[in-house]
Amino acid sequence: MANFAKPDVPRFAVEVYQNEFLPEGGREVNAIVTVTATGGGTLGGLPAHDGAVGAASAVALMVDCSGSMDHPSSKMRHARDATRTAVAALRDGTRFAVIAGTHVAREVYPGGGRLATADDRTREEAREAVLRLRAGGGTAIGSWLRLAEQLLTSEPAGVRHGILLTDGRNEHETPEELRAALDLCAGRFTCDARGVGTDWEVKEVTGIATSLLGSADIVADPAGLARDFRTMMESAMGKEVADVALRLWTPQGAEVTFVKQVAPSVSDLTGRRSAAGPRSGDYPTGSWGDESRDYHVCVRVPAADVGREMLAARVSLVVPQPDGGATPVAQGLVRAVWTDDTAVSTSLNPQVAHYTGQAELAQAIQDGLAARKAGDVDGATAKLGRAVQLAGASGHADTAKLLAKVVDVIDEANGTVRLKARVEDADEMTLDTRSTKTARLHQRPPAPRSGT
Repeated sequence: MANFAKPDVPRFAVEVYQNEFLPEGGREVNAIVTVTATGGGTLGGLPAHDGAVGAASAVALMVDCSGSMDHPSSKMRHARDATRTAVAALRDGTRFAVIAGTHVAREVYPGGGRLATADDRTREEAREAVLRLRAGGGTAIGSWLRLAEQLLTSEPAGVRHGILLTDGRNEHETPEELRAALDLCAGRFTCDARGVGTDWEVKEVTGIATSLLGSADIVADPAGLARDFRTMMESAMGKEVADVALRLWTPQGAEVTFVKQVAPSVSDLTGRRSAAGPRSGDYPTGSWGDESRDYHVCVRVPAADVGREMLAARVSLVVPQPDGGATPVAQGLVRAVWTDDTAVSTSLNPQVAHYTGQAELAQAIQDGLAARKAGDVDGATAKLGRAVQLAGASGHADTAKLLAKVVDVIDEANGTVRLKARVEDADEMTLDTRSTKTARLHQRPPAPRSGT
């Protein structure tokens, strides 16, 4: 493990967990790469310094004000309260704006195509402006995102972040229009997305969060919005470095099979690679504060004879600089060693095995719920039964509880379940939305081999 961070930026560390031993002729190398950032998000409310790293953050709050937010009327009231709570949590010096979203996007505060700077006066002005929000109109989420992008990129900022709330489906623009908006915003800002109530589309909300490297969740009871908004804003205020990339170098003849974030949630980054020099590619990871995330890297290498050893991949964390370049801040090595010892080559690394199971768990839940909606009872029972089995084996107690609201568990160890005759919409949507959240391995394996 190597750490190259300068004293004035968050420190990153990379650890690699793998079984580096392959059988003769073996080609697939799997590794879990744990990235840990420390020292970010510790300004204690003081204004951030200038520069690409640690510069003032910019936040856009996008609040659904469509007509459905008035059914019941308490939904709009809770949305106003939540937005006011989030504004109150803004750190001094943060640049911010509030957007009302219907079939068009409207600036609520400060207006004029600009951002406000958070202090006692502007926070109170914004909170007063939010009180005037009323429900009425349709839903065109792409327009909200486009306005957020315009505002957030109107001036320099260290970390750009959005918080988006919706209670309905994106009915007033096409899927292609929403996709185009997401493509425009990707890499410009990160965004947490929330669905309130049960009349919104899970795939739309999770798709927004996935595209913009944020979190997605359901707030089934509008009364829980204020608490959730406060948590999201506090997390956003803890981010100190943006646009960090996982850079993967592979030798001649090797190719990357996939790169996935596997903790705290599953997100496939494979298709988001951008070239970063000969045999190198960057995968976006978004903004960081004090936190740790795990990534599953799979590389296919040329087959070799027993006794051969090679560097299968070099994994680096790179942070953007004001001059447009990028600085490596940590590095780890993925190795391949060929052996004729079957016991050694077939031993599963605990981290790799755990996260392979977690990815399968997420897929089993999504496939099972899709089969249930399609009326495929046998398919849904089989998939959700497998999910129950995996959740139990991996100690994912939270997911096990959510599954128990959709199926009756007869035998957890064997994955024997029976579909419940009646399932609340909120329970099914919660399971679907949170299916990609993962549980980390409780016991870390012995210290990994790492490189400099």
